[in-house]
Amino acid sequence: MRFQEVILRAMSKQITWFQAAEILGMTPRNMRRYRARLEKGGYDGLIDQRTRRPSPKRVPVSEVEKVLTLYREQYFDFNVKHFHEKLRDEHQVTLSYTWVKNALQKAGLVAQLSKRGRHHKRRPRRPLPGMMLHVDGSTHAWLGSGHARFDLVTLMDDATSEIYYARFVEQESTETIMAGLRSVVASQGVFCSLYSDRASHFVHTPTGATKPDRSVRTQVGRALEQLGIELIHANSPQARGRCERSYKTLQGRLPQELRMAGAQTLEEANSVLADYLPRHNQLFMVVAAESGTAFVPYAGGDLDKVFSKHHERVIANDNTITFGKLKLQIERQTFRFSMARCRVLVCEHLDGTIAVHYGPNLLGRYAADSRLLPLSSTSTRAA
Repeated sequence: MRFQEVILRAMSKQITWFQAAEILGMTPRNMRRYRARLEKGGYDGLIDQRTRRPSPKRVPVSEVEKVLTLYREQYFDFNVKHFHEKLRDEHQVTLSYTWVKNALQKAGLVAQLSKRGRHHKRRPRRPLPGMMLHVDGSTHAWLGSGHARFDLVTLMDDATSEIYYARFVEQESTETIMAGLRSVVASQGVFCSLYSDRASHFVHTPTGATKPDRSVRTQVGRALEQLGIELIHANSPQARGRCERSYKTLQGRLPQELRMAGAQTLEEANSVLADYLPRHNQLFMVVAAESGTAFVPYAGGDLDKVFSKHHERVIANDNTITFGKLKLQIERQTFRFSMARCRVLVCEHLDGTIAVHYGPNLLGRYAADSRLLPLSSTSTRAA
């Protein structure tokens, strides 16, 4: 270790001053002289004595010890950038980011990153918001190592890196992805394309095959096609580097924010996330290359129907539908004497209810236990 590294480790209480003297090969008395010089001239005052002038960049020892102590005792799991923001906003420490990073690395409190690997060419961002959105789920110990791992599902704009939707869920699935897509379409509008990985709810890959079968539509793919949104599958994590870097940032900040807020459950974590997301977007959003937006307001039919799981069934002679372990009884309709042998569309909604459609007609709405639910006067004919 260099001389400065040993001194900083002693100042951060990683080692004692007596151990620092042993490492540097000097007597404890000589180390006391260096420590006295350090307290008098500041951290940079002991680096070079040849100029016989105090360094203009010197930092008081008390401030150095304050920074190291704060990180060791309170912000030990923060990344350097996040910690530097806390120093500036909550502790009125005006030291530069580079100084803080070097001090923490030399003190052994954070690891020095290794050099990057092979060179990859950066893909240009889309010029307008709404031209491409990234969707993914990140499995992580968001509440700390002592808690179960669960997923964070996000939808992020390629042009600005704004996260339109983020939610903690037990596991990324067709339902959780559809809930995010429905939220974005309802709040922002219809966008042009969605960039995703090759998870089974986005693309069907036959067993033993290396390429997806694009002729088989998934439920998510069907919903996007219905809205005119192009689904783009990435072939590797490197192809989704912008999304992967966003998750790396979230993994370096959200667990600490959740710990500081005392979140212990999934519901509490989502409450903290809702408060954190606007601040995250303010910090990490970039300005789009062009003014305007590619989002188009949604003017189609019922979004609940679009973002539901669709299944085709044939009504039996007793006007019932077999759906899994359920028997759904179709009530008598005004436009037809019997619905027997008719092919209908069964929709599993995100809230657990089931709806049966025959063309534009809504035949019935059912609870998850097959109980018939009342229909409103405006819902008998669905778009």
